[in-house]
Amino acid sequence: MDEQTRQLVRLRAKGRCEYCHLPQAGHDERFSVDHVRPRKHGGDDTVANLAFSCLRCNLFKGPNLAGIDPDSDQMVPLFDPRRQAWQDHFRWNGPVIVGLTPEGRASVSVMRMNAVERVRLRQALIIEGLLSLE
Repeated sequence: MDEQTRQLVRLRAKGRCEYCHLPQAGHDERFSVDHVRPRKHGGDDTVANLAFSCLRCNLFKGPNLAGIDPDSDQMVPLFDPRRQAWQDHFRWNGPVIVGLTPEGRASVSVMRMNAVERVRLRQALIIEGLLSLE
């Protein structure tokens, strides 16, 4: 993947993880470009299949396309930032991300979006004015 494509994906995401909405600015974490549909499942390098992702969401998502919804115990697709709107699947409860749909809940679980250290980081970024909950 070339640098121009990476830059386009980052700009489209407004510099924040398209899964957990963590901003890249304000801390030392590296961000990467994630294949929404992983290559091992037929995904490609087109911008329509790429998402800007914090390293943690990218690592925990890995090649997964689905996860278990903790409410229904059913396997469901993970949130797809290219085809779905974040606000339809998630909401903020302070620094905690709440899954509103089976896809949202499974994504929060698989990507461990509310791990203690992530919630603490988001709280610090909120206090510093670097994370908006809108």
